Amino acid sequence: MTFDASEYTKALEGFLVNMGDFQGGKLPYDRMEAAMDPLCSFLRVAKVQIEFYASVHQEIRQIGNQSTTYQKGMPDKNEKKSYREVTEEGSVVVINIFPYEGNAVWTKEEINHVDVMARMLFVFYTRERVSRMAEELAYRDSTIGIYNYKFFMKKLDELLEREVAGRYIACYYNLKRFSIINQQVGRDIGTHIMRQFSTGLQHMLGDRGYVCRINGDNFTVVFEKQCLGSVMEYLKRTGIYYEQGSEEHVLIETTAGYYEIPGLEESLNPTDIMDRITAAYHVASTDSHSAYVFFDKPMMQEMVRKKNIENEFRNALETEEFLVYYQPKVNLKTYTLAGAEALCRWRHNVDLIPPFHFIPILEESHAICELDFYMLEHVCMDLRKWLDEGKNVVRVSVNFSRQHMGDVDLAERILQIIDSYRIPHQYLEIELTETTTDVAFTDLRKLVDKLQSQGIRTSVDDFGVGYSSLNLIRELPWDVLKIDKSFLPDTIDPTNEKYVMFKYLVAMAQNLGLECIVEGVETVNHIRVLKENQCYMAQGFYFDKPLPKDEFERRFTQKRKVD
Repeated sequence: MTFDASEYTKALEGFLVNMGDFQGGKLPYDRMEAAMDPLCSFLRVAKVQIEFYASVHQEIRQIGNQSTTYQKGMPDKNEKKSYREVTEEGSVVVINIFPYEGNAVWTKEEINHVDVMARMLFVFYTRERVSRMAEELAYRDSTIGIYNYKFFMKKLDELLEREVAGRYIACYYNLKRFSIINQQVGRDIGTHIMRQFSTGLQHMLGDRGYVCRINGDNFTVVFEKQCLGSVMEYLKRTGIYYEQGSEEHVLIETTAGYYEIPGLEESLNPTDIMDRITAAYHVASTDSHSAYVFFDKPMMQEMVRKKNIENEFRNALETEEFLVYYQPKVNLKTYTLAGAEALCRWRHNVDLIPPFHFIPILEESHAICELDFYMLEHVCMDLRKWLDEGKNVVRVSVNFSRQHMGDVDLAERILQIIDSYRIPHQYLEIELTETTTDVAFTDLRKLVDKLQSQGIRTSVDDFGVGYSSLNLIRELPWDVLKIDKSFLPDTIDPTNEKYVMFKYLVAMAQNLGLECIVEGVETVNHIRVLKENQCYMAQGFYFDKPLPKDEFERRFTQKRKVD
């Protein structure tokens, strides 16, 4: 066969131009065949096959990807030419080029040009693989192999940009009690179960939706509206087998928040959609009647309210809109003031905003940590004033949120504020809620030990409400146990279940050497219950509501007797 150099040059130039047109190193294989055709036809190539292996070890085991980038006619498998390259990263690319079956064998010159084509394909294919691997790293969760949060936001942006988002529903879901599953079956099997559950949902959706892992056991999914019934059924309850061929399985249930993305009538961005499915999920997670919730107008109003509080918080802190109110603690033996709890109120414009309107929101955003330090400093300012005036100062307890538990310098920061106002340490008590048990006991113990070593008392608040109460008081050297009002009975009745529980709770605290105080004391009967059980510290509306500073000062010398 006569080799036509000019035709070859033309075919080669066409190949280089067409291959160079692919942007970002990504090769759409349906177009790649057309780009290769002039050169392959000239060189009498019937088929080009490319193999990719992540390592030499995987090549030996034949674990890799194989794709045919070009095929026209019947290839001669006996006459193929193979070209192998190992990249700097250790991956292996093998390019197999086949001539036509039954045709004349390649000439030496043709083989040389086939070799050149193989090397050029190696360059293009390597570029494509690198690009694809980079995308995998950017948009894939490395643990279970599905899309990640970054991909979810990118996909939402694409749908909005194409003006097709109104055809979709977005969802945020959490795998219920998955930490317990991990404890029961081990983390490796737990990861396998999580992978199977998420990929099962993705397979069900196909190209009609995308499942993404946000973090831990939290996921998002965006899917076409006609898939809603199937998605809800899958997320409601699906059995996942431990491993292939195993009869052992676990039932996975979820808590989910959904948002039906509107059409072009509302201007949205990906963050808006994420905020709405997250809001719906949070409602579902606190609603005992439903495992799923759709975002609606009232939630929108609540979101606006939360955003307003978050936006106004910084200025409110700087302008000192947050006020310290003091709720007295009373000694039932003498009916005198024995202490106080510092509570926060927000004076915004002319309104006094109660804490349940803003504290939970600040807890979510971790802004609560700044507020806690603000409260401690203002309590110290008041204590300094009272001490300088020679008043009969009592110990004040200041609440600190569980959100502080990641701060290794927390104790030092607390001490720095107290000492900057020269407050004797016996006048301060740090209250930590029982829900702080979701952090490691060792971390919490370090904090308690450090404060106690400096003469600052520590108390556990809302005891009995959380999930690890006994461990909490057994493992940590608290000074004070504050019993939640939900445990306080209305009557002295040895047959009453609530009374029996309260009695033994107080006795346990006393046996452990803890000072016991009960909050929510509102009636004479409550006081009688406390005195019957030798619990002589009380806090509640029977004596006082939380008082502004000036009113609290007048309580230093007052007594409140039981009628």
